[in-house]
Amino acid sequence: MIDPRPGSLRPPRRDTTEAAIGAVTGTLIRPQLLVLGGHDQAGRLRAVGRTALLRPDVSHHVGEHLAAAGPGHPFEGMRFASAWGSRDALDVVLVRPDLVAEVSADRAVDLGVFRHPLRFQRIRLDVTASDVPPFGQGSAAAAG
Repeated sequence: MIDPRPGSLRPPRRDTTEAAIGAVTGTLIRPQLLVLGGHDQAGRLRAVGRTALLRPDVSHHVGEHLAAAGPGHPFEGMRFASAWGSRDALDVVLVRPDLVAEVSADRAVDLGVFRHPLRFQRIRLDVTASDVPPFGQGSAAAAG
């Protein structure tokens, strides 16, 4: 239980934001987690974080909207750590980065990247990847 007195520990504040889905672990049909990105000032998609593991029903729903990446994907050749500071790499499947996910994130951001896993909220079919907050903007909300 959290102590309500001044100066006591409080859970970190979480905000919602959007990011483009650039890769997944698992398969296109049954993704396990999402690797998310935002565009930098040059227009390149840069990784901003990853989600926690998806529930089976969410995985099925997300999988219905994913498509395999074509050549020249911005994440080609990149390695993604399985945890902050870990040398273990995720085995990812690159996806077409045009699908947007709304996520819940805490405020721990380092050099534009969320330090903790993001909590998937929903797919945003009403916004495009160009609408997501730019790389380095932390928890800014997307346009749309």
